[in-house]
Amino acid sequence: MGWYDWDRPKPRRPANGIRAQTQTGKFGKTWWAGRWIAALERLVDSGRLSRGRSYARSGQVVSLDVGPEGVKALVQGSRSKPYKVSIRFRRLTDAEWDKVVEALAAEAIHAARLLSGEMPEDVESLFEMAGVTLFPTHRGDLETDCSCPDWANPCKHVAAVHYLLGERFDADPFLMFELRGRSKDKIISALRGKRTTDREASPGGVDASSDVEPVTPLAQSLDAFWSARAGLPDIPLSFVAPPVDALPTRRLGSPAFWRGKRDFQELMGETYRAIGARAYRIAMREPPAEEEPSS
Repeated sequence: MGWYDWDRPKPRRPANGIRAQTQTGKFGKTWWAGRWIAALERLVDSGRLSRGRSYARSGQVVSLDVGPEGVKALVQGSRSKPYKVSIRFRRLTDAEWDKVVEALAAEAIHAARLLSGEMPEDVESLFEMAGVTLFPTHRGDLETDCSCPDWANPCKHVAAVHYLLGERFDADPFLMFELRGRSKDKIISALRGKRTTDREASPGGVDASSDVEPVTPLAQSLDAFWSARAGLPDIPLSFVAPPVDALPTRRLGSPAFWRGKRDFQELMGETYRAIGARAYRIAMREPPAEEEPSS
């Protein structure tokens, strides 16, 4: 407990605050959200971190807006009016983004995983190859401000917003790209444009960044469509549960028509897990679970 904790008035409880989904345990379900939380914990002392977690879980954050220019939030404290919180990131220059896209385009798998809404585990190393970082590593990477009288920056109000922002990253890893200066659409468009340019510039129209053989047109290979070429290696298969359940519904939010008693996101998460489990048993030719219908 720091000196600022003594004789501190309790914060007012807003009626419609944003309560963190993580009510106990560690914030950040995905590794990329975990990186963001780790960045926070390097910048804020333990006392304010604890108060920030409490604020995030109890719904003290009244509003949270995330966009290309940064993060704007209102956090209710002990005073009648909420405090204004802002977080701004150092935006990468066009030249720096060009280098990042060059590194991402060199591996087709990265574009495919980004398109599916998943952040590749080694994406940080690709940013480092371009001479920049994706996640904040020092105070110069982001500016935080709060209208509260606390002399510390970041304060507990900023910390509360930081934790809730980590949950936003869980559902949409592209938010970090946007806060660094590029939207998802621009990144994907740049990747596609770069790979198209590479194919056109290479002999025979083959992508110079890969060893993929030219594809025979379908009309010329109908006779062998259902057969495999002799000598092909076995295709390794793996079944890995996604780091976040029901990612599409988390991105889109609860629909306006939803009138059910249960939380829509929670219900869809259970549904997605059940579908995945059933698909796994069918693929592995295992009998259905007792609670599952046979058809």
